[in-house]
Amino acid sequence: MPETLDITAVTDATFADEVLSAPLPVLVDFTADWCPPCRMIAPVLAAFAAERRGQLRVVTLDIDHNPLTTMNYGVLSVPTLMLFRAGQPLKALVGARSKARLAEDLADELAPR
Repeated sequence: MPETLDITAVTDATFADEVLSAPLPVLVDFTADWCPPCRMIAPVLAAFAAERRGQLRVVTLDIDHNPLTTMNYGVLSVPTLMLFRAGQPLKALVGARSKARLAEDLADELAPR
């Protein structure tokens, strides 16, 4: 998936710095090039990231090229979206969804603290 202004690709090597040590919550999109639903959700994630700039970071991780992180978090299906805060996974969502549903599914975890 090409990088957009608001979405960065992370790897096994950069995951700890980019996600686990991030000051903001991070939504990780575990994805694959061969996955049609992954391509469907990409523009949804770009819009979601743009709307929440400064409050949330969205990154992608290609499961085929980054097997360690994929295995460490038990990702078995793509797309899997996993929300991290302070280095901890808070919630995992499997499958493509609309922006409205994504916002609804993550509302409690992203509510101001």
